[in-house]
Amino acid sequence: MTESDLRDYGLEDGLAGRQGVKRFRSVVTDAQGRVWFSTSQGFSVVDPNRAHHETVSVVVQVEAFSADGNALDLHSPIRVPPDTHRLIFSYSGISLSDPKRIQFRYKLDNFDKDWSGPGSTRAAVYTNVGWGSYTFRVMASNSAGLWNQSVALPFSIAPTLYQTRTFRILLAASLLLGTWILYRWRVHQLKSQEKRLRDVVETIPAMTFTALSDGSCKFVNKRWTEYTGLSVEQSSGAGWQRAVHPEDLAHYSEKWRISVATGQLFEDEARFRCAADGEYRWFLVRGVPLRDPHGKIVKWYGTLTDIEDRKRAEQERERLRQLEDDLAHINRVSMLGEMAASLAHEIKQPIAAAITSANTCIEWLAHVPPNLDRARAAATRIDRYGNRAAQIIDRTRSLYKKSPSQREMVDVNGIVHEMLTLLKGEADRCSVAMRTELASELPKIIADRVQLQQVFMNLMLNAIEAMQDSGGELTMKSQLQDGQLLFSVSDSGVGLPTEKVEQIFSAFFTTKPQGSGMGLAISRSIVESHGGRLWATANDGRGATFHFTLPTHVTETSSQVNLVTLE
Repeated sequence: MTESDLRDYGLEDGLAGRQGVKRFRSVVTDAQGRVWFSTSQGFSVVDPNRAHHETVSVVVQVEAFSADGNALDLHSPIRVPPDTHRLIFSYSGISLSDPKRIQFRYKLDNFDKDWSGPGSTRAAVYTNVGWGSYTFRVMASNSAGLWNQSVALPFSIAPTLYQTRTFRILLAASLLLGTWILYRWRVHQLKSQEKRLRDVVETIPAMTFTALSDGSCKFVNKRWTEYTGLSVEQSSGAGWQRAVHPEDLAHYSEKWRISVATGQLFEDEARFRCAADGEYRWFLVRGVPLRDPHGKIVKWYGTLTDIEDRKRAEQERERLRQLEDDLAHINRVSMLGEMAASLAHEIKQPIAAAITSANTCIEWLAHVPPNLDRARAAATRIDRYGNRAAQIIDRTRSLYKKSPSQREMVDVNGIVHEMLTLLKGEADRCSVAMRTELASELPKIIADRVQLQQVFMNLMLNAIEAMQDSGGELTMKSQLQDGQLLFSVSDSGVGLPTEKVEQIFSAFFTTKPQGSGMGLAISRSIVESHGGRLWATANDGRGATFHFTLPTHVTETSSQVNLVTLE
């Protein structure tokens, strides 16, 4: 069955009404071909054989076309204004038999995909139709279901300004022009930044360079060219090596090669030749790598900082250190000169005892028969007296010997006992009694034994000399206080000079007619080099007390003792 075989029956065909009619339930065909309908108003019957079949198609025409409520002229070409949102097409159909049974269908080409469903509505409404060319088509069917050919109404909707091709061309041209202007502005900005950066690089107070990832020089700043006399081209690659001192070149180049190979920061000192006078100056060279997001080295950036003044200062400090060592040695030797008589007495006693024991041993061996037991006892005494003399000589040699500072674990109380033994003869000669108040079980510390011997000798000799005319008592004390070892040397002599207590530690200041003025200055420098402090106080009665501290955990700030500062 085709669409043309369909037939719409209504009141005109004898139906009592359409309301209540349900297909497949209320429609029945009898033997004569009549169709019975069950409606809400009763039964109706239609005889198709007697129905009139209309064969003339409906005449359709579009009567009106409006855009946003404004009527448009239907004569071609029809042009709808831009930015239109609502289109209304009004149409009608002419049927000579039954106008009420006319059905319409419509379609908007380039907008609708298919025809609309049949309906009796005589208007089509479209909204939000974009700009472009369209054709509105409408067709109608008569009561017999005969559809006519569609009627076409072509029209176009004008684009808005921003939808026109000219506007798009202008927009594209504007974008291209804007992009080109932005590009030129960015290039100008980058050039300005590059110029400012180059000005900074050229004016910083240091020589700078850049190198490729393989370490070859790419750029040097103006200060480099002015100092070395080598242009950027002459310094590129490995040309910069011509400015390095021949003695430093091998070590410097090898260290640079290792940094380039490993990617580690580069830092080294070398001498570079000045083109103006041909002299070499020391420079500290630092280089850092620039890496890409993947960690690969792209370039190296470096600076050369003049450290000639620092190097000279270091050399001067080394010279002063050597001078201070010499002064300290001279001080020890001069003290030993003052101790010569005491040392002779100390050494003479064990030697004389050893000679006596040797003669006794000979006598016992000469007996017939030899008295070996007594001879062996005499020989044992010889060994003991000889070792005692050797110990005195070794202590003296340790003070006399000029050697670099050597720190080790030392028992400071043991050093005090050594000094008491060494200075006993000098104290007896000056009628000075020496006593000790040493704390037991003091911890050992890391210190230079010879230097501490020198401090104790200086302080104890000063105390003995302060009492050489009147005699007196020298007291040595040691104790552990606030994590430090505290030592004091007290005498009952003439005391400290009034208002010059601190000045006695200055170099070349002395109150003794034959003094050098270096002993206390050197002693303070030794104590301070061990992280301690040395000072003096006047006693309530006669005499003075010298105190100094030594930390139990020594942090050595310098490998050398800064003994004296000469101005």
